[in-house]
Amino acid sequence: MNSIVYFSKTITPEKVLELYQRLETPLKGNIAIKLHSGEVGNQNFLKPEFFKPVIDAVGGTVVECNTAYDGERNTTEKHFETLKKHGWSKYFQVDLLDSEGPDFELSIPNGKIIQKNFVGKDLVNYDSMLVLSHFKGHPMGGYGGAIKQLSIGVASSYGKAYIHGIGTPENFWSADHDSFLEAMADAASSVIDYLKGNILYINVMKNMSVDCDCCAVAEDPCMKDIGILASLDPIAIDQACLDLVYAADDPGKKHLIERIESLNGVHTIEAAAALGYGSRSYNLITID
Repeated sequence: MNSIVYFSKTITPEKVLELYQRLETPLKGNIAIKLHSGEVGNQNFLKPEFFKPVIDAVGGTVVECNTAYDGERNTTEKHFETLKKHGWSKYFQVDLLDSEGPDFELSIPNGKIIQKNFVGKDLVNYDSMLVLSHFKGHPMGGYGGAIKQLSIGVASSYGKAYIHGIGTPENFWSADHDSFLEAMADAASSVIDYLKGNILYINVMKNMSVDCDCCAVAEDPCMKDIGILASLDPIAIDQACLDLVYAADDPGKKHLIERIESLNGVHTIEAAAALGYGSRSYNLITID
């Protein structure tokens, strides 16, 4: 059975809220809103004002985790300062899930590469999650979307290194690449299982650089904005984004596709589909 993915070419804060409402699946209990806080110096990340209508409507807490590499978000003190500098703290309640240890360990009994995932311990305070992803390229994953937000995004600083190193954090930069992509798919499954599937996904195809929002020095966007997507299925929404890039008539897509293909980015989707927590088959419903 195909998953439903809603799509609009209109990219506005109000349209983000409208597509969330189209899902007709209100999030309940304490709601975590996972997004990317943006590395200091990055010009492409999506700002608080863009997501404000949907976050206000949902009424949740913006959550993030510390990074596993040098920068302005790799310690709790610096990350809170970045959240303040970028305006997240001005508008919303914020929570660094791994601001204090120890990490919360999730089991992945069916994981192909890793059988456990280390996430920020504050995840236990939430019952559901809205995943707001900025779809773009990525210098390690090929692309960044919903699956990456669930895996690397929710993982603690240690957990990020654990996924990158396919179970051996010391191998952060040297692990087998396809195994790393498969480990991301494994980690994402553990968050879905923990929250019992009470997760909604929105991907925004805007400011699409080949680089991630984690890059302090990132390339400018290489192709025109495409739109906003919303789904209950993280695999379908990421697959739909890839398909829209390939189908675009923008010549700039060649640069983004080169980044995605050079790092076998689609393999994350393939690995996730093999684990069975979503489908690569979808019906795209366009909203004016």
